[in-house]
Amino acid sequence: MLGLKLPTDPRWVDIAQQNLEEILTDHAYCEQKAVSSAISLIIGFPDKPQLVSAMINLAKEEMNHFKMVHDLILNRGYTLGRERKDEYVLKLHSFFPKGGSRNDHLIHKLLYAALIEARSCERFRILSEKLEDKKLCSFYRKLMISEAQHYTLFLKLARKYTDIKEKVDQKWQSLLEFEGELIKDLGEKESIHG
Repeated sequence: MLGLKLPTDPRWVDIAQQNLEEILTDHAYCEQKAVSSAISLIIGFPDKPQLVSAMINLAKEEMNHFKMVHDLILNRGYTLGRERKDEYVLKLHSFFPKGGSRNDHLIHKLLYAALIEARSCERFRILSEKLEDKKLCSFYRKLMISEAQHYTLFLKLARKYTDIKEKVDQKWQSLLEFEGELIKDLGEKESIHG
């Protein structure tokens, strides 16, 4: 369903299992960055009411997810650590060339967001199935469903704001191929995408 070209290395869950505090901290910042991205789309494209409405709802939901993860961190006696660079997202954002029309810029932002949500969904599924902590398994199962909805929302919006649906689908497939190569070098760090 997600269309990812390469699944996560199964050993990643072992790294996550042994570094739950780091995974939860990284996850909290992923949720916070999702809020920022939604707000950025509102600021950048205020003339698109359907996009603005969708991003308002998404920002609220992602902020609620941040709170949920932060509460988990505190309830476990952990501390929210400092934010780290997300190498996955930084490298992913290098795919589409800079410049182009305002609408191309929107489509690219939406496709990046869709892919980040898809990979998060896949990682959350793994956590929901493989972690020893059953409470965390249940938590990640719920978030996995939410991430899947976000992934489809961003793809739907990308297709809505184009004149040529096939062009967006072609860009999406190219981005998936790029991400499949990118993910080969990741999966060895205690982070959601790393």
